[in-house]
Amino acid sequence: MRGIGFEFTVAVRFLREGRFQTLLIVFGVAAGVAVVAYISALVTGLQRNTLDKTLGAQAHVVITPLEERVTPVLPPAAGGPAFSDLQPRAQRLRNLSNWPLVVARLEHEAGVAAVSPLVAGSGLAQRGEATRAVTVAGVEIERYERVVGLRSKLVAGTLRLAPGEAIAGLTLASDLGLRVGDRLTLSTGTRSEVLRLTGLVDLGVRELNRRTLLVPLRTGQTLLDLPGGATQIDITLHDVWAAQDLARALATQLPYKVESWQDTNSQLVSALNAQSISTGIIRAVVMLVVVLGIASVLVVSVVQKQREIGILRAMGATRGQVLRVFLLQGALVGVAGSAMGVVLASGLVFLFTRVVRGPDGAPLFNITLPPGLALQVALVAALAGVLAAVAPARRAARMDPAQAMRS
Repeated sequence: MRGIGFEFTVAVRFLREGRFQTLLIVFGVAAGVAVVAYISALVTGLQRNTLDKTLGAQAHVVITPLEERVTPVLPPAAGGPAFSDLQPRAQRLRNLSNWPLVVARLEHEAGVAAVSPLVAGSGLAQRGEATRAVTVAGVEIERYERVVGLRSKLVAGTLRLAPGEAIAGLTLASDLGLRVGDRLTLSTGTRSEVLRLTGLVDLGVRELNRRTLLVPLRTGQTLLDLPGGATQIDITLHDVWAAQDLARALATQLPYKVESWQDTNSQLVSALNAQSISTGIIRAVVMLVVVLGIASVLVVSVVQKQREIGILRAMGATRGQVLRVFLLQGALVGVAGSAMGVVLASGLVFLFTRVVRGPDGAPLFNITLPPGLALQVALVAALAGVLAAVAPARRAARMDPAQAMRS
């Protein structure tokens, strides 16, 4: 009775004899694996969709000038009255000093995907009798497109910004009654310019679509009275979750204000973290239920198979072989349940993407079950099956053959 073949044969025979119990626990494992895999895929897809919508029109890291603060001309004298209240200073558009050097340096920073300088301020767009307050952004369109993926958001016209041209948000164009090729007048206080619309973009956020007007960088510098200047630098990274670390590092190296998308969307980050923690708890609880289910079935199997175990021991089976028989049972149940669970989870993902739709008839968001995730969940379930079998297997291995045969 040497070799793993003997243990495997006995394990399969025991599972066949308790066919009903085996099917129940296999289906239980499959249900647990399906729940874990489906919830993991659902939460991953939801978080990816949320991040895409949130970061679709903003950079991962933004560099701007430090805020201007009011400081007393003279320090308070010892024992004298102190300034108890200082009126905040009005903030004005300020240039980032030496911004071309900063941009050149950032382009060679590890993990940086794209860098775009821009000059941004407020203005008034007018066409006929219609006027709208807008946010004017002077950009280098090739750089800016790499930062926010503007090409994928273009809904009409072309992605081009030559002198005298502009690209508008979809809602802004509708409010002003503009189409591609039409002209509008842009005023920024002391300066104004007539621009021709070359494209319309949908930035995914209504307020951005209502206020955004993109112009060439030089045009923006002229309109906002910042010749050769830039009011901020946008950075996009290959890994969005590395933004905070880069922002902290840059804040210690540059005399500017550096903010990551986590800083400006703290509530979203908290929600994503809470979501991930909740998903982890659900996965742990489901796997615990799977372990307890397999263990309970194998404990019952040990009680039911006491006579058979006694006979095997009397025929020369060692304690180690009996131990491996029940460990193999747990592994077989775990593997079979995992395979069925992955298939079931794939079906649930397919149904979600085909059945669950938004008000416009399009899928709410896309979810997939990556092979790596499916394999990970399946391996964890198979390992859980082996671990669940440890206690019943040790109990079976410790049985005295004579007592087992008399039971």
